Amino acid sequence: MNTYVLGKSVNMLLEPTVNVSAVAEMFGLGHWREQTVKLLDQYEVTIGPGQVVYVTGGSGTGKTMVLEVLKGIMNEFIDLDLLELPADRALVNFFDASLSDALKRLSLSGLSGAFAMLRTPSQLSDGQRYRFRLALAMQSPVIFIDECCATLDHVTAAVVTYNIRKFADTYQTTFIVATGHDDLLEDRCPDVVILKHFVSQTDVFYPPR
Repeated sequence: MNTYVLGKSVNMLLEPTVNVSAVAEMFGLGHWREQTVKLLDQYEVTIGPGQVVYVTGGSGTGKTMVLEVLKGIMNEFIDLDLLELPADRALVNFFDASLSDALKRLSLSGLSGAFAMLRTPSQLSDGQRYRFRLALAMQSPVIFIDECCATLDHVTAAVVTYNIRKFADTYQTTFIVATGHDDLLEDRCPDVVILKHFVSQTDVFYPPR
């Protein structure tokens, strides 16, 4: 288990135009020119191997920022959104593992059909490509997923998130996922919940399993 200290502030320097001064006065901010703005209160979060960390909150609260701060602290991770897919190989040929392990990873990602496994990434639908990225990312000890399963239909998203929990338990992979939807919280069975509020406030929970 590792304990990480999160927090973020930025210095904002604005030209003191008439409009800037008027808005600053309107909200009681005084002479606004250079201000240190706290984007994320300092807090601790404890994360261990094989855990699912669920970052949630309303739109615009800063869920992605929480992921970016954690990325700056943690090592050896894969960002699912940045994982590129070559187009010229069958899915089963992408893994540095035995065939049985490759089949298991594909199955856990919702790509268990032979027709899907023998296709190339360019022949997949957008939803299937998302699931295949997940299967490939599972080779990393830590996986970051922003807007997790946002492009999948609800049934497929529920299956994938349930399997994320199974994969975390089986391979001791840590998943750090962010989404504004809490209707799949039960399927993820998270070990850590980071609830991001507006402004800089954040709450951290460790639900019992």
